[in-house]
Amino acid sequence: MALQIYNTMTRAKEEFVPVNPDKVNMYVCGPTVYDYIHIGNARPVIFFDVVRAYLEDRGYEVNYVVNFTDVDDKLIRKAEAMNTTVPEVAEKFIAAYYEDLDGLGVQKASLNPRVTENMDDIVAFIGELVDTGHAYPSGGDVYFRTSSFDEYGKLSRQNLEQLQFGIRIEVDARKENQEDFVLWKGAKPGEIFWESPWGPGRPGWHIECSAMARRYLGDTLDIHGGGQDLQFPHHECEIAQSESLTGHSLSNYWMHNGYVNIDNEKMSKSLGNGITVQELRGRYKKEALRYFVLSTHYRNPLNFSADNMQQSLNSVERIENAVSGLHHRLKTAAGGEGVSDLLRERLDAVLGEFYAKMDDDFNTPDAVTAVFEWVNEANLILREEVARKADLEALLEAFAKMNGVLRIAAQPGEELLDEEVERLIEERAEARKAKNWSRSDEIRDLLAERGIALEDTPQGMRWRRK
Repeated sequence: MALQIYNTMTRAKEEFVPVNPDKVNMYVCGPTVYDYIHIGNARPVIFFDVVRAYLEDRGYEVNYVVNFTDVDDKLIRKAEAMNTTVPEVAEKFIAAYYEDLDGLGVQKASLNPRVTENMDDIVAFIGELVDTGHAYPSGGDVYFRTSSFDEYGKLSRQNLEQLQFGIRIEVDARKENQEDFVLWKGAKPGEIFWESPWGPGRPGWHIECSAMARRYLGDTLDIHGGGQDLQFPHHECEIAQSESLTGHSLSNYWMHNGYVNIDNEKMSKSLGNGITVQELRGRYKKEALRYFVLSTHYRNPLNFSADNMQQSLNSVERIENAVSGLHHRLKTAAGGEGVSDLLRERLDAVLGEFYAKMDDDFNTPDAVTAVFEWVNEANLILREEVARKADLEALLEAFAKMNGVLRIAAQPGEELLDEEVERLIEERAEARKAKNWSRSDEIRDLLAERGIALEDTPQGMRWRRK
């Protein structure tokens, strides 16, 4: 089955055919680095990480670009509040962003370009729009002339007359039309600025993505992604700028993830119900956070609650217990040549289901269901008195394929035991041999405090992280 992607532009699923048959160019709008990212930001971070992983699993070389907006009004206000500079604010929160990526089990993008490092390209892009009549300077600013792009509104499916009602909050005499949007903002006294043909200033929000996507990925992207809230005005404006200049489609596939709610309420600053990823990492393991995000289809609303997170934790533990059990049984597994025919048939069915669901617009909830079908097969083998080594290895190989895409379970041994814990486990084994049950129980309790659960099985002692 060919990969199908729901294209926001056409409102339909389409077969994915990249411009280059072996490579995928994907651009996802990144954070404005003036604060810690929150759970709403975590959703696209995790989801598009899975999109990238799945495309790579299918054999594509993925050039994945996520930008940093490291200068804008929010950074300027934050710098004033912190009595520091805009670059220092950006550095602080870019470092925090990378820490959050680690805490979410997310790989870094191929490239994270910054606005401040691409100013020459942004100014040149604006200059070309002015020269071709799609933009005009006015009072130290530069505006995009929306009337010059006949298809403005095609992504959000609104025309200029409809959009006027959402844009015209107050009349700006510097604009030819109130629907026009800013490309270059003249600097106010004391603000950070760059020189330009229109005077000192800094870019507007929308132009940065058009300029950087073009520089690093070319005129036409394979996939452009982001949150649903970016469809209008951000992505609509990107399309107008880029396509006016190049004459080519900005992206062949547009992907947008749904909103995140907190306890069934919309997340908003006015309600004060936002949760940072930094807070979440302190409460939950990364596999549970990934499981929570991927257990709902990316285009549907996602509801965060303590109950939903507990269910995610329980589900991840069930998967990890099966994986840990298989690794433990491998130590004493019997020989036997080849995988049993029945297990091979069942594993082929599980993997077939997993890939079919991922091919269906990255249907991660159903792909997770396939993982639990695998768990059932693993538990059947674990209940057998004698397990064949080939069967255990086949189960683990199948799981590795699925988990390599989703990364919703930790592999035993990924987190190394420190020397003290290793010593305690060895000491407990000796205590049991000496029938020193009180010391054995004391060590078990001590390890439990360290988050290490011990299980005595017929095949010997096994451990897992709780």
